[in-house]
Amino acid sequence: MDIVVCVKNVPFTQEVDLVLDASKQDIRKDNLVYAINEWDNYAVEEAIRIKEQLGGNVTAVTLGKEADEEVLRRCLAMGADEAVRIEPGNIQPDVSMAAAILAAVVKTLPHDLVFAGVQSDDFNNGIVGALIAERLGLAHASVVNSVKPADGKARITIELEGGQDEMSEVSLPALLAIQTGINEPRYVSIMGIRKAAKKEIKVIQAEGLGLPPADLQPSLIMEEMYLPPETEGAEIIQGDAASVADQIIRIIREKGVSL
Repeated sequence: MDIVVCVKNVPFTQEVDLVLDASKQDIRKDNLVYAINEWDNYAVEEAIRIKEQLGGNVTAVTLGKEADEEVLRRCLAMGADEAVRIEPGNIQPDVSMAAAILAAVVKTLPHDLVFAGVQSDDFNNGIVGALIAERLGLAHASVVNSVKPADGKARITIELEGGQDEMSEVSLPALLAIQTGINEPRYVSIMGIRKAAKKEIKVIQAEGLGLPPADLQPSLIMEEMYLPPETEGAEIIQGDAASVADQIIRIIREKGVSL
C-alpha cells in the first residue's frame, strides 16, 4: 500500500497578537513558531497505521522553503519512509496554484491512497485536497474519520453535520481529506528525531515541473489584509421577561427593522 501525504508547515497563531507586515497583504511571521498543520498530523498518523497493518510505503510531500523541511523531518520521525519538498522559488502560490504544483509531483509518485488534511490552520481554505483529486482524476472524499483499505477499495466514514456519519466505499487510488480525531497521533521521540535528521529529503523545483503558465496564475488576488475593527462591548439586557421583550423590540426598531 503506497500512501502519499500532503503536509504543510503553518505558523502557530492561537496565543499571539497578530501584526500586519508593511505590505498589508500578510502578517509578520518572523516572530512566530511553526508547526505541522493539525489536520495533516492526523493524516500522517493514519497513513503510518495503515502501513503498519498492510505494509507499503509512506511519502510525505510539502510545498515550501528550506525552513519548511522541519515538518518533513517530523513526518519521518513519526514513521514516514520518504520525504519530498517542492521548492516554490519565485512562485507565490495560492490554493489553486498549490494544488496544481502538488498534483504534478504526486502524479510521479506511486500512490494507492493520497491523504491531505481537511483544511489548514492558517487560511482554512479546505479545498486543496479536492483540487488535487480533480487534477489527478482520483475518487475523493473529505472530512474522513475512518479508513479501512482492502481488495483495491477503501471503506470510509465521513463526518456529517449534527453528529451523523456516512459510510461509503471508494475505489483505489483515491484522495481522502482526513479529519481531526480519526486517531491519536503518536509522540515523536528524541531518538526518532535524530534518525530523521540523517534521512535524505528529495527537493523538486516547482519551476521545473513544466506546468502551463495558466496553472501558475493566481485565482485570488489579495488587495489588503486588516485586523477586525474594535467595537464596543455587548449590551446586557436585564429585567423580567416583559421588560426584556420591550427592550429587544425597541432595539430592533432603532436598527430600522419593521415589526
